[in-house]
Amino acid sequence: MAKRALPPATKLFPVPTVLVSCVDAEGNANIITIAWVGVVCSEPPILSVSIRPRGRHSYGIVMATNEFVVNIPPAGKVRETDYCGTVSGKNVDKFEAAGLTALPASSVKAPLIAECPVNLECVVRHRLALGTHDVFLAEVVALHADEEALDSKGRLDIAKIAPIAFCDGGYYAMGDLIGTYGFSKGKLEG
Repeated sequence: MAKRALPPATKLFPVPTVLVSCVDAEGNANIITIAWVGVVCSEPPILSVSIRPRGRHSYGIVMATNEFVVNIPPAGKVRETDYCGTVSGKNVDKFEAAGLTALPASSVKAPLIAECPVNLECVVRHRLALGTHDVFLAEVVALHADEEALDSKGRLDIAKIAPIAFCDGGYYAMGDLIGTYGFSKGKLEG
């Protein structure tokens, strides 16, 4: 099969779609939808979150407070998730407009989003200015999950969480489980 050369682009997909909540010094909470997010370290648990410095209200809040909450929305909240990425928190209370509920966090001032089954409280440890985005490397200092999002062993159940993936401008529901870590061991050798 022939390959065609394309211009360099961020075509690593899918990527998780999250709602990042933050709060300014006056107590005004905001939400930004972000798909440029990932895991960069297991111990300590560190996430990367990339935010555009220009034109993003949340960027200034995160720069000033050095904390935020990464909330994982379920597929059933895709409309609210998209909305929070299309309007500015300078002009709109996104919690109110999207019908989302702010809950107090345990370790940071930024609120959790009640409608998201998983919430990761984060404290910024490093910032890296790149081109169009700055990358915030943040330590997960607290993790919360809805009881209904856990399996019988108390682990996060992806099927119950129903996270949203972002791929080339579109939102997708996570698909079927097609394997587990290590399932191929010994099966491809020889």
